[in-house]
Amino acid sequence: MTANIVASTNLKSDQILERVLSSLDDDKAEEIVTINLAGRSSISDHMVICSGRSSRQVAAIAEKLAERLKDEFGIICKIEGKEAGDWVLVDANDVIVHVFRPEVREFYQLEKMWVPTGDPI
Repeated sequence: MTANIVASTNLKSDQILERVLSSLDDDKAEEIVTINLAGRSSISDHMVICSGRSSRQVAAIAEKLAERLKDEFGIICKIEGKEAGDWVLVDANDVIVHVFRPEVREFYQLEKMWVPTGDPI
């Protein structure tokens, strides 16, 4: 029974990730990177990092993503940083999404904190 619960949880997590990636693509997010956190972190199964060209686009990408996840999966996302639009965090529980302006993303280099040395980003 436990294996079935885990399998259905992973399927849902993967479905959410698929929709996140689709939403980011629809809204012209750039340099999309997916990091598998399963077994490495208890905060989430997946992390997605991407860029928008401006503060306005960063905020819009995050807002549309949250709307789509609510409409399609009933997920109420927590959003942080939308007002400034430099780095917006969208917490969809199973998938954490970071949307950056390119300069801010380069400064923090979040991918390098989570991707093991030698793995391609």
